[in-house]
Amino acid sequence: MSRLTSFTFGTHLPGTVAEERPRVEAALTAEGFGVLTEIDVQATVKAKLGVDRAPMVILGACNPALANAALEADPSVGALLPCNVVLRDEGTGTLVEVIDPLSMLGVVGRAGVAAVAKEARTRLERVVASLEQPA
Repeated sequence: MSRLTSFTFGTHLPGTVAEERPRVEAALTAEGFGVLTEIDVQATVKAKLGVDRAPMVILGACNPALANAALEADPSVGALLPCNVVLRDEGTGTLVEVIDPLSMLGVVGRAGVAAVAKEARTRLERVVASLEQPA
């Protein structure tokens, strides 16, 4: 797992976005996350702008217990949910890039939210680490 930006972490996988997506979703499920939303960036940009892009999918991942705890601490956290997990074609494979919940939820400034963000980050780090193991 590597830090990709100041607000994301992730890993590179050898297969295509379509090939790696089931592994990513299974790893998310193993850590209690479900995929609530999906944005097929390639298809959307093609349909709306007529522009060809490499495959890219944004999955909105949510752990219901963690989301509920964050919302209990501050209902406005709903504007920051769910956690995005991006799969994008890198030419030689797929980059899996995950939003860092500490970065995203850190703007709230409440101890209860920070604790949830820390737990979410730990779980998402385990997701990425599991993807780095041989399939």
